[in-house]
Amino acid sequence: MKAYYSVLRLRLLLGLQYRAAAVAGVMTQFFFGFLFIMIFEAFYAQTSGEPPMSLEQLIVYLWLQQSFLAFIMLWFRDNELFDLITSGNIAYELCRPAGLYEFWYAKLLAQRLSAALLRCVPILVVAMLLPRPYRLTLPPAASSFMLFAAALLLGLLVLVAISMLIYISVFYTMSPVGSLLLFGLLGEFLAGMTIPVPLMPSWLQTIVLLLPFHLTADFPFRVYSGHIPPAEAFRGIGLQLLWLAALLFVGKTALRRALRRVVVQGG
Repeated sequence: MKAYYSVLRLRLLLGLQYRAAAVAGVMTQFFFGFLFIMIFEAFYAQTSGEPPMSLEQLIVYLWLQQSFLAFIMLWFRDNELFDLITSGNIAYELCRPAGLYEFWYAKLLAQRLSAALLRCVPILVVAMLLPRPYRLTLPPAASSFMLFAAALLLGLLVLVAISMLIYISVFYTMSPVGSLLLFGLLGEFLAGMTIPVPLMPSWLQTIVLLLPFHLTADFPFRVYSGHIPPAEAFRGIGLQLLWLAALLFVGKTALRRALRRVVVQGG
């Protein structure tokens, strides 16, 4: 575990150096945050029935989405890992006295943590100071915030486990383009990043709730806003733990099988 903690800490410190990129990212996410809020505000103004989420809850959902985008976007990638696989330099990784899956998992986790730490605080602070209806409000109770923090962290672990499957698939395809498009676009929609899950048709919600993607974004954000009560949040956190264990098992098994067919020529 010491080796994995070391790579996590070093990659975290390395990622925290890119402050200029973080400032640009914050400005971009503020733009998209206001854009999405105005789109849904216009949609809510024209609705005739009672929406499944209040506008205030939806605005909280959107600001959290922009604040923790690095935690929930599947198209966030490490091109270095792709190059290692496609160029054959994976041989150097196999020489390390550490498990490849755990080593890469720690590296990807650190990248997302560093990106989120640089961006989330300014977005959250400014969003809480905005006038209504654009303001990010506090959770309805302290328990909701604590459950949100646990759900967000577990959601991050689930997402990294899902993203590991993208890198493992490149052992077979030798190109990351298809996997990124498939996982990125489909995963983003199923996670509720395009449309929150409560606003989807009931038949589509049934499909989404059977998959792990909504546990990375939609679930923790709705816990924060109070749309998911604490009793239901505990069940969701248990589901996150089950999916995390299953994805880790599938990922490790798939990587072991992929490494059996790796051929490195030369040298």
